[in-house]
Amino acid sequence: MTGGIDDWKRSKRTPPADPGLEAEAAANPGGSVAAIDGDLVGGDANGYVPPEAIQGCWIVGPDGKLTGEYAENPYHGTPTDDFTKLTEANHFWAWLPDEPAAAVRESVAGLLAEQVPGAVLEWMKVTGDPEVLTGGRRSGDDDQRIIVVRTGVALPFALSVRTPQRHREILWGVFTWVASSLDKPQQRRDRVWLDLRVHIDWAKERLSARIYELDQS
Repeated sequence: MTGGIDDWKRSKRTPPADPGLEAEAAANPGGSVAAIDGDLVGGDANGYVPPEAIQGCWIVGPDGKLTGEYAENPYHGTPTDDFTKLTEANHFWAWLPDEPAAAVRESVAGLLAEQVPGAVLEWMKVTGDPEVLTGGRRSGDDDQRIIVVRTGVALPFALSVRTPQRHREILWGVFTWVASSLDKPQQRRDRVWLDLRVHIDWAKERLSARIYELDQS
């Protein structure tokens, strides 16, 4: 999704008689209040809201009152995957079993299905820059050549999962994948975590420990 509210088409509308909307406007003088498509967020707009789920925004005057002006989001629609912050990061991804986006998505989908059999990952977005930690050793034949031995990545994410009962839930947190013994394919070990409602700084502090715990197991 590109562009911002300044580029959205505006029109005059009568705001709904909603005390909650009025309270949000009062708390954001000179700003705007988003209208959320509840069908796309599972009825829970208190967590992460994908940009495509924003139907539009009510413009708020400097007095904290709704102006009656409405900006319509041209990108409103079914949310889609967004792994841009992962794929555009300048890191070594050859240790992953597939292209970075595909490898991460498949792993996360598997974790969700393990927790709730039949759960389907509808979309996933990488919401911030990945944290990567890599360890290696010098080659005995070439002191300038580094052989990667262990590595790990922590990715802030948001996703939508639908259960077999058709219940949709939006989750956010950090996905972590670590691997060790990369120089010995026969002994390679991998482990993944899906930590919900935590921020990247929390996962970053644990990344090194997780890598070395796996390396020593």
